[in-house]
Amino acid sequence: MAVQIGFLLFPEVQQLDLTGPHDVLASLPDVQVHLIWKEPGPVVASSGLVLQATTSFADCPPLDVICIPGGTGVGALMEDPQALAFIRQQAARARYVTSVCTGSLVLGAAGLLQGKRATTHWAYHELLAPLGAIPVRERVVRDGNLLTGGGITAGIDFALTLAAELFDAATAQRVQLQLEYAPAPPFNAGSPDTAPASVVQQARQRAADSLHKRREITLRAAARLAAD
Repeated sequence: MAVQIGFLLFPEVQQLDLTGPHDVLASLPDVQVHLIWKEPGPVVASSGLVLQATTSFADCPPLDVICIPGGTGVGALMEDPQALAFIRQQAARARYVTSVCTGSLVLGAAGLLQGKRATTHWAYHELLAPLGAIPVRERVVRDGNLLTGGGITAGIDFALTLAAELFDAATAQRVQLQLEYAPAPPFNAGSPDTAPASVVQQARQRAADSLHKRREITLRAAARLAAD
């Protein structure tokens, strides 16, 4: 029977959070990948790219893997009772509960990070602890059946890790080679630990408004979890 893998596809998703891991996992043998939203149809990513939800919450089969990508739309998703209920329902029976980038904040809002080691995009790392998580600054973090990936491009590392879990290392390596995934960026600025201080400052300034809004949403989510 095919391994059932589902990505939540929501408005203002960061498309690379989804499409990078999707390409890796869809390259595996005997898998069925679903793009899930409230109803099937077009969904616009934060970059303007139009993606197609293939199934609805109601029609989605039980998933072996549920993955929540991040993106600008994460804030709304963290306060969407219908989406959070769907995530909790699928997570209760999934073999792996996973996220990429700020998708882990959605898992947290659903109450799925309590006491769990997890990661997210570096700019929003401080928001994990209020949601009950143990923040870890790594590109991929495993805690039981919870697998979280760091910011955006870490989604490919995450997906290769998951591929090896679902099948084996040789299968994951074959997919890596097929995708020619051998990063050699022209700059060593992909982490705040290695980027020039001026670049880090600019990036933090660009993220400041989003961080402020998400901090407020996170605190509301934490209050709801504490009240339950």
